[in-house]
Amino acid sequence: MSVDSIRLDSEWIAANPLPVHGLGTTKNSRGRVLAIGASRQVPGALRLTGEAALRVGAGKLQMAVPASIALPLGLLTPEAAVIALPEDDAGEIDAKEAGGMLDGLMDTCDTVVVGPGVSNPDGARRILKLVLDLAAESTLLVIDAMTIGCLRDLSAEAVKFRDRIVLTPHYGEMAVLTGRSEKDIANDPATVVADVADQYGAVVVLKGSDTVIGTPDGTVLYYGGGGTGLATGGSGDVLAGAIGGLLARGTAPLVAAGWGVWLHGQAARRVATARGPIGFLAREIANEFPRLLPQ
Repeated sequence: MSVDSIRLDSEWIAANPLPVHGLGTTKNSRGRVLAIGASRQVPGALRLTGEAALRVGAGKLQMAVPASIALPLGLLTPEAAVIALPEDDAGEIDAKEAGGMLDGLMDTCDTVVVGPGVSNPDGARRILKLVLDLAAESTLLVIDAMTIGCLRDLSAEAVKFRDRIVLTPHYGEMAVLTGRSEKDIANDPATVVADVADQYGAVVVLKGSDTVIGTPDGTVLYYGGGGTGLATGGSGDVLAGAIGGLLARGTAPLVAAGWGVWLHGQAARRVATARGPIGFLAREIANEFPRLLPQ
């Protein structure tokens, strides 16, 4: 890597502790997460995201999803409030009709995670614009999956959230956002991450066999990976939820990203030890988070 990086390991984790919630803590003071996404094609994605947010200690969870999947998702995740949003004929959130409902929800959250399970590029762009238009400037944002590439055309709307955004792209999503090829990104991921972080005022988590995290001030972290078992559907949805939950608890964006990546990787190693290195499910990862969190 041409940019100097700091290893994300147990020493970094010890030096960057999470907020402590002592006596008198309530579910509101532990943080409120609003997750927006899913579709009829990928109805369970937000369950992975939401459960991860709760497993890292967030106090309250709301999930805003297409109406046709709201009831079953609520039954699968009884700890959450599930909001049924208008949907289009393809089973995606209809952003044109959902604005009024989302506007009210934005006042009842600390962090918004947007994008998991959204399957249509045009719909993703409309949803992200809606979030950027409606969210208060104090809100922390995790922009995930297909909505990441949409930020390229919405940079002006995102300016007010500088230093309050975490992006979680894999190499394909980073290619869409930057216009660079995946090969070029892989040749120097640290430089690409640093450039994107500076451009958007965001903490950028570039996911791969190894993970590189960059910040607007030029800090770059490197995590050696949680094993090949993480290369499975839904793994990224879990990571987005973990970061969102940590942000909602009051964790600074870089620390939330670093802890989220570390928890994700260490949890995968634990599951791999119990289940085998390949073949475990994304929904098994978050179950390990509470055992890894400080007491």
